[in-house]
Amino acid sequence: MDPIWFRQEVTVDALNALGTGTMGAHLGIEFTAVGPNYLEARMPVDHRTLQPYGLLHGGASCVLAETLGSVASALVTNAEKFNCVGIEINANHIRSVKTGWVLGTVTPLHLGASTHVWDIRITDEKGKLVCISRLTVAVLKKPS
Repeated sequence: MDPIWFRQEVTVDALNALGTGTMGAHLGIEFTAVGPNYLEARMPVDHRTLQPYGLLHGGASCVLAETLGSVASALVTNAEKFNCVGIEINANHIRSVKTGWVLGTVTPLHLGASTHVWDIRITDEKGKLVCISRLTVAVLKKPS
């Protein structure tokens, strides 16, 4: 499979550096893999990502999903000509997690000229599905 990325030199280290000082970094999100048509990142289930009942907060899952989808959109477009911004996210929370890490994987559902739609699957450390999310991103031409 040919890579979908506009820039072919995408690395995990570069993606992690991109997140410095962001919400993703605050929550401990770390990119772990770059494939030809997917990205993976992990997030700890700890005091930063738990809700008051000791379970992974659904909002934290949405942050992981939006981080993955937004970065993926930025990587499939020419960043000198376009900005990518999330316009809709949904998430179905399937299973609870109390400790450890969750792993998110993003793949494209639609890569159009003006919108991208991404599928994000979040699993626990045993590979059990925790959350399914879909992110729609607008691709906006930068002003000249």
